[in-house]
Amino acid sequence: MFDDFVEHAAPTAGHSRGTAPLPQVQYEGYEPSPYDSEIHAELEHPGASDAPLPSPLAANTPLFDLGRVQYTLPAPLVSLAVSSDVLAMALASNTIVLIELSHAEHVITIPILRKATELTIHKIFLDPSGRHLVITSTQGENWYLYRGWKKPRQLKSFKMVIESVAWNKAALLASTHSMSTREFLVGTRNGSIFEAVLDAGEDFFKSQERYLQLLFTLPEKYPVTGIKFDLFPPSDLRNALIIVTTPSRIYQFAGSPDRRSEEGGRVFSSLFAAYRETTPKISELPGNLQYSELHFYTPNSDQALSLPKNLAWMTAPGIYHGTLNFDPNSDDHIDSTQLHPYPSFNSPGTSPDTSHSSPEVPISISLTEFHFILLYRDRIIGISTLNGKQTYEDVIPLRPNEVVRGLAADPVRKTYWAYTDQSIFELVVGNENRDVWQIYLAQQKFDIALRYAKTAGQRDSILSAQARAFFDEGRYFQAAQCYSQCSAPFEEVALKFLDAGERDALRSYLISRLERTRKSDLTQRMMLATWLVEFYLSRCNELDNLCAAESVTSDVENLQTQRAILEDDLRQFFDTYKSNLDKNVVYELIQGHGRTDMFLHYATAVGDSERVIAHWILEEQWTKAIDVLNRQTNPELYYRFGTVLTRQAPKEMIESWLKQPSLDPLRLIPSLLQLQHLPRDPLSPDHAVRYLSYVVFEQGNKSPMIHNLLVTFLATRLPRSSEEDGPLLNFLTSAPSDPMTGKPYYDLDYALRVCKRTGRIPSCVHIYSQMGLWENSVDLALEKGDLELAKENANKPEDDAAIARYVVQDKQDIKTAMQFLENTNILKIEDILPFFPDFVVIDDFKEEIAHALEGYSAHIDDLKREMDDATRTAESIKQDIAELKNRFVTIDAGERCSVCSQPLLTRQFYVFPCQHTFHADCLIGLAKEYLPTHALRRIITLQTELVKGGQKINLDNAVSVTPNGHSRQATQQRTLLSASFGSPLQNGTKAANLLGRNILSAGDRLRDLIVPDALASVVSAPGWIPGVGGGRKVGVDKDFEKKAEKLRAELDDVLASSCPLCESVVAGLDKPFVKSDELDTTWAL
Repeated sequence: MFDDFVEHAAPTAGHSRGTAPLPQVQYEGYEPSPYDSEIHAELEHPGASDAPLPSPLAANTPLFDLGRVQYTLPAPLVSLAVSSDVLAMALASNTIVLIELSHAEHVITIPILRKATELTIHKIFLDPSGRHLVITSTQGENWYLYRGWKKPRQLKSFKMVIESVAWNKAALLASTHSMSTREFLVGTRNGSIFEAVLDAGEDFFKSQERYLQLLFTLPEKYPVTGIKFDLFPPSDLRNALIIVTTPSRIYQFAGSPDRRSEEGGRVFSSLFAAYRETTPKISELPGNLQYSELHFYTPNSDQALSLPKNLAWMTAPGIYHGTLNFDPNSDDHIDSTQLHPYPSFNSPGTSPDTSHSSPEVPISISLTEFHFILLYRDRIIGISTLNGKQTYEDVIPLRPNEVVRGLAADPVRKTYWAYTDQSIFELVVGNENRDVWQIYLAQQKFDIALRYAKTAGQRDSILSAQARAFFDEGRYFQAAQCYSQCSAPFEEVALKFLDAGERDALRSYLISRLERTRKSDLTQRMMLATWLVEFYLSRCNELDNLCAAESVTSDVENLQTQRAILEDDLRQFFDTYKSNLDKNVVYELIQGHGRTDMFLHYATAVGDSERVIAHWILEEQWTKAIDVLNRQTNPELYYRFGTVLTRQAPKEMIESWLKQPSLDPLRLIPSLLQLQHLPRDPLSPDHAVRYLSYVVFEQGNKSPMIHNLLVTFLATRLPRSSEEDGPLLNFLTSAPSDPMTGKPYYDLDYALRVCKRTGRIPSCVHIYSQMGLWENSVDLALEKGDLELAKENANKPEDDAAIARYVVQDKQDIKTAMQFLENTNILKIEDILPFFPDFVVIDDFKEEIAHALEGYSAHIDDLKREMDDATRTAESIKQDIAELKNRFVTIDAGERCSVCSQPLLTRQFYVFPCQHTFHADCLIGLAKEYLPTHALRRIITLQTELVKGGQKINLDNAVSVTPNGHSRQATQQRTLLSASFGSPLQNGTKAANLLGRNILSAGDRLRDLIVPDALASVVSAPGWIPGVGGGRKVGVDKDFEKKAEKLRAELDDVLASSCPLCESVVAGLDKPFVKSDELDTTWAL
């Protein structure tokens, strides 16, 4: 807007007539009302209340503010028009100035190429979209300017002085890109009304003047000072209302337009043609005023199809004002018409005594939502349209010889402008609805006043007045609602309703007041809620009494309906405000009125299930008590009421426990014990056993108390017959056990005592078995005569013998004894013969003895056959061994060793069936790498014995006496020690010495202790010892020779049992190709 260019004029003292604020209302009461603090809080903190209200500072801002626009006119200003933020000015120099207010720095000046003596501009008319401008002159010439044109174009067919124009607002605002004005009406100085269409589009064959048609001429031919038309309804523009004014008359033309064209066309011909024969609706206000103005106020004026709401017509007597009625069936479309006279005031230069002669007619007027704006020669005045009182006045700061011209209003943007021949002023509508609430309050239009209340204090004043009005009219419920929203003292309002006897209205007031009390005011909320409970209960009792008294009349149904509604309200009240009530106080109130149903509902609402359960228990309604128990979540109530409910309704209570897996079974033991002495229904399962079984097997409970209790119930609650002993025995056999000890969680000693006391013999036998007392279990079974049970628990031959003794000696049943003997694999006939009497008849078990003897004979035959098979197998093996000695292999003379690649026949060698050949020492060195540890130890043992034996023989044969009588033992000993390793190698002595040192120092390094050269010499034949006596035969000890032969054979079996190359492939799968102490250079580049 023009805010940056507006210089606001300071209001002159005594001229601003804003309404003074109301005085602060003082309330009396026993204590400050909580609502007062809410009002003050809203005043200090706007927006804190539920309904957002403007701040108090905004409420005290002035209604209007007049400011000068900082723009210097190059020539005197003749006429001004504003629309859609486009300001158009016509200067006396025949120049048009256009300013788009959103870009006020850009000023467009367009001259009309006519001399001032030839053309005098009269008025300019700007359409609602701000695109089309019509300029009229006193000479009757008219010009047309479209937005963006550099110069205006003359309308040659418009030979008239235009006084007013009615634009097609709906079409112009709806089509923003159209260059056509669409159909519009023109009012002239001679009283004629024309319809015209202008089009700014360039067309070689057409001018901008699409058509101009005379529609109607007023009878008095006075100037048409104002004209406007509207099409309605907005959904279907089938009707038109045209209002025309002259200085003293206002006309109403209504009818249907001819057509609705997109590009415009003749629309109003038929409508005005209808009034050639009839007279339109005319209102006349005679006077000597030669000019007038017609203004409208349109809510939502920026919308294309919006319709005007109010009308203002400036006449000589005053301002004719009313509201528009767009009912097509109405004869008069202006309702609630009033004539507001012009105000009287002291003009400059006049004395107060002469100021009341006659009101002065303003130069121009304008209409806002709530005010008439009146422009005078030196001031501007605002008058309320609601009560006709002056609310604003401001002096226009005029320069010398400056003449006020008029007012202009933007019908779309709602901006207002005053202009003189030298200046432009903007009248800013700041807060014109500031005092509207007071006006409506004085008129007792409370709802409308509330809409315009801006502060909590204003709202409070309106509601207080409305409440008093309702109360005086006897509309107590409406008064209660209003009183609850204002700051009227609580005590005063309560006493008012009590004195009037309106307890129901008082209850409504208390409820509304409770709803609006802050949650932080706990005490006040509790007092209100408690009082309301008392009201509800009292009213319920009153209705009960009335129903009882009117039981024979027809009104009882209405009373019952009222009671039901009231009880539902009370229940809902409990549900909503349970947090604002004290439990004990409410319980006392309810019990004092004897309302058991409300007692239960309130207890349920606040979650006090304990009281509800206790009530149903007192009423012996066990099922209802258990239902309440199931709906609540406090496990303590299960333990508290479990004893009585389990005794009275065991099935339902156990079902309730099963639905609550979080319960502690140990704390339910007192309740379970209630079932121990109750009579049992044989047709229904034992509920205690059912729950304990669920706890043990489903929940995996490991408490010995629970397991012992289940044993107790199974032993004591079931009938004492063998057929019914199955559940107990099943539990004893399938009960979970401690994984650490392997024993069941129940106490075996306790279970044994319980079973003995209740005569559960099979269970006692099973418990003895679990305790490892097999003999006791068998004896107990036999004592009770249960042979099958005894056999099931027999675990040792002694137990079977005891059973046999019982059958033979005690039962004296030979046949049963024989059957038992057939079923057991431990005892034989000879084991039970000692138990028979001395003089027993053998006929009773002759067959059994015969069967036993036949069995022994068959067994002896089987043993004989096995012995014969073993003998034949041994003979076959001997033959295979003998044949192995004669087996031979043919080799080539040039065969080489598979290890050293030397000729094989140079020394002792081995040949394997796989065709691998080895020297004896090479075989030993290769075999020791893969043989297991025990084989290596055996080889070392054999090696040591053979070496020691060979040394002894060589020493005995080599000792001789020299001619001087000295012995050659030392030298011969070294020779024989070396020769003991009969090998072509010359380092035999070193190898032997190395062997001894290794044995002493290496310990368990077995492979290092095996010397291949020494073993090769030991394995070779004993008759030939190289290097001793030039090959002479040496005698040997025959005993040692036999022993040595066995040792060599054993050593040969160990070494040559399998081919080392073939065996090492399997044995060396887990060994690396390169040993840890070797360096692999095969991958080096």
